[in-house]
Amino acid sequence: MSYFSYRKDPAYRQEVFAHLLFYSRVTCLLAMALVLAGAGLDLAFYPERVIEFALLRLAAFALIGLVLLSYAFEWGRRHLRTLTYLWLCVPQGLIAWMIYRTDGEQSIYFVGLTFALSGIGFFLPLSLIESVAFGLFTMLVYSLACLLRAGAIEQPQVWAGNMVFILFYSVIGAVISIYSDKWRWLSLQLKTEVQAKNHALESTNAALAQIKGHLIQQEKMAALGTLSAGLLHEVNNPVNYSLMAVNMARMGPAAQADAQLRECLDDALEGMQRVQKIVSDLKTFAYQKPGEDSNRVFLLEKGIESALRLTGYELKNIDVALDLPLDTHVRGDESAIIGVLINLLSNAALALSAAPKEPAPRIEIRARPLDGRLCLTLRDNGSGIAAENLPRVFEPFFTTRDVGQGLGLGLSVSYAIIQRHGGTLRVASEWGAWTEFSFDLALASPQP
Repeated sequence: MSYFSYRKDPAYRQEVFAHLLFYSRVTCLLAMALVLAGAGLDLAFYPERVIEFALLRLAAFALIGLVLLSYAFEWGRRHLRTLTYLWLCVPQGLIAWMIYRTDGEQSIYFVGLTFALSGIGFFLPLSLIESVAFGLFTMLVYSLACLLRAGAIEQPQVWAGNMVFILFYSVIGAVISIYSDKWRWLSLQLKTEVQAKNHALESTNAALAQIKGHLIQQEKMAALGTLSAGLLHEVNNPVNYSLMAVNMARMGPAAQADAQLRECLDDALEGMQRVQKIVSDLKTFAYQKPGEDSNRVFLLEKGIESALRLTGYELKNIDVALDLPLDTHVRGDESAIIGVLINLLSNAALALSAAPKEPAPRIEIRARPLDGRLCLTLRDNGSGIAAENLPRVFEPFFTTRDVGQGLGLGLSVSYAIIQRHGGTLRVASEWGAWTEFSFDLALASPQP
């Protein structure tokens, strides 16, 4: 990219603006200090003009100070370049006047012009054209200061030598401006590249955190699957024996003759059947074979009932209302969807436990077919989610629970599961009033 083309780059222009604003302030302060400090030269070399030059120095100091003050306001920043050109001319004009009022081409103040040229070249991000223009302006005011004084130029060789020095410093300033520009351009490219890599690294870290969350969840499911399979094997036989014994006792003459005994046996039968269902639900939920049955047809209503049984202890004293269509056959991984429902129900129970007792705690589960998919919503009237936390609820490891009460993986894993099923897990909430989660699954037989 050529010198002039990269100076037109919007990002580079913004970078140069910030650089110019910062260093224009710095050089303003430096120029103001040097303008006042130059009074020592006046006293040493031209004591007869100390008062005259002191007044001029104070005027230059005030003018540069006004420019510096303007940078604090929008107007000053909007006219930054123009104001920079203005105050740069002030020291050169002041020095040229002092040369005119003293010894012309032989004046010691000539050194101040070269100092200004070199300092501006090092500090300010002037373009090549601006740097050349500043050098030509310095040569012009120096020549006028020498030509217009009484006697004009008395020693042409001194004047010519000084002009050569000014030219040298102007060339040095122009070269510095070119290489400073290139350095700033390369610096901007490097910064942009680093920012892009940092952004990519953040995305990678987020993906790794999500993968880690999925792995932890899979390990939990595998452990739970092994446990539930063992439980099913160990518990099934005694449960079956107990069911057989209870059924035989219910049909015996003692139970037929004693209503209270029969009622107790009925309760025992119901309890044993519930144990059998819970173990069966646990096996369905946790004992998964990766890659198998991930798109089979199942009854979502049955999955909801399994999730309600497995979270029965947490949902104690909470009214759960179901509003489901007659046909809830969907396609997907039944055990994974049950896991999502358990997570949503557990979160709702936690929110309801933190909410006021009035109105009565309630969870509403609704499902409606739409565009070939079954849309399910789960709404509670609990404490809600704060607005600042709402965009982060699906982030891995984000949790508002106390330490040790959760890793903050449940919703992120649930989001990934629903996404894998071609849907989206959404959330809406009003702080202190309600929270609603919703997702959709493909219908087994899409409706026309």
